[in-house]
Amino acid sequence: MKNMTRTETDSIGTMNIPLDAYYGVQSLRAKQNFNITGHHLHPVFIQNLAKIKKAAAITNQHGLLLDSKKASYIVQACDEIIDGKFENEFIVDAVQGGAGTSANMNINEVVANRAGELMGTPKGSYTKIHPNDHVNMAQSTNDVIPTAGKLTVLDLLFRLMNELARLETALWEKSDEFDNVLKMGRTQLQDAVPMRLGQTFHSYASMIHRDLTRIRNTSKEMYTVNLGATAIGSSINVSSFYLYHVVPILAYITGYPLVQADDLFDATENLDGFVAISAAIKTCAVNLSKMCNDLRLLSSGPKTGLGEINLPPKQNGSSIMPGKVNPVIPEVVTQVAFHVVGHDTTITMAAEAGQMELNAFEPVVFYNLFESITMLTQAVETLTDNCITGITANREHCRQLMESSAGIATALCPYLGYQISAKIAKQALRENRTVREIVLEEKLLSPNELSAILNVYAMTEPQREIKTAV
Repeated sequence: MKNMTRTETDSIGTMNIPLDAYYGVQSLRAKQNFNITGHHLHPVFIQNLAKIKKAAAITNQHGLLLDSKKASYIVQACDEIIDGKFENEFIVDAVQGGAGTSANMNINEVVANRAGELMGTPKGSYTKIHPNDHVNMAQSTNDVIPTAGKLTVLDLLFRLMNELARLETALWEKSDEFDNVLKMGRTQLQDAVPMRLGQTFHSYASMIHRDLTRIRNTSKEMYTVNLGATAIGSSINVSSFYLYHVVPILAYITGYPLVQADDLFDATENLDGFVAISAAIKTCAVNLSKMCNDLRLLSSGPKTGLGEINLPPKQNGSSIMPGKVNPVIPEVVTQVAFHVVGHDTTITMAAEAGQMELNAFEPVVFYNLFESITMLTQAVETLTDNCITGITANREHCRQLMESSAGIATALCPYLGYQISAKIAKQALRENRTVREIVLEEKLLSPNELSAILNVYAMTEPQREIKTAV
């Protein structure tokens, strides 16, 4: 049976299709034309294509345009695809010419052949269920593909947002754990003024919270879809019943509060919503990479670097240096960030490159955006579980570094002036002495005064005194 074929014909000509294949001639032709990435359509994208076909069949049935028996078998075939069946039948490359027509025909052919099979007809006959006339009824690639893209983004973002929420919680917990660890803050990698290690992790948690909020807010743009627009937004070949009911039915199937775009021409030709999502993902990736750079610096050494924190050891760091352990988790997160930034550039240029009433470059937008979300989700998961939760603080080392730093001389400025304070700081660095020793030696302040001024914990946050208006 494996070597047996059937013959199918399209407007280009005839092709031999494996007899048992649920895909058809247009899918196979696309597979031969677009050997680009070696990656097929994203499984979640396939499932969302099936949900759209299901919604269309139900709507056309209710609108008395599709025979109820045919509709029921189309729905059954779609449900099987939604459940993960026939994934190997989706053979077209993720990046393809034609604005996604090949992807749309791949789902049309698989659904038609499976539904026809359920009705007792052989694959490839299309006598009872036709890919275009029945499965694709009242649709176009140009409204199916972007709608499926938006649904897939929403599905993938759900897990990313869950992982970011877990990361945020882990960072808040570390902020509390390290709240009493005094250390030296740094600007331009040079000693600045004292702070608490907990404040470092508090700032990371605040940053991730902001990223999560930004992604959540931007994702709402994906609720507006152009299904019903067909080719360019004029809804050609669409009944009024279908036009007003297909999106609510799809919303019911997906569970998302979908709405049909007010301007279907705009929603068909412009991809700015995907650019906005990509930008939010990129911003999050940049923030994560910045945090990971900090973690690598704070844990550097451990004897010859800053060594203020310890990252959990996860694997040997060298094939030649015994005992070396590298910060592999922050390193991989940063590499993912590089990838996401590159994807964002591709998505931006693809959205810009559309012409007139359609953007032909949706396939590369979706390929890159889906990968960005998926990779970032995995990166955040491993960062939380294999790094953040296991970080410990070198408390005594942090204190020693802080006390030996000339940076605390900043606190003397209101009492001794900038010039004298700078002189003390330089002397402390030059002679490898503490600021406290020099001030007491020079008798610039009394021991009690100096202890009050150099109360390091007090330096780590604003002194919020209530002042009475004069």
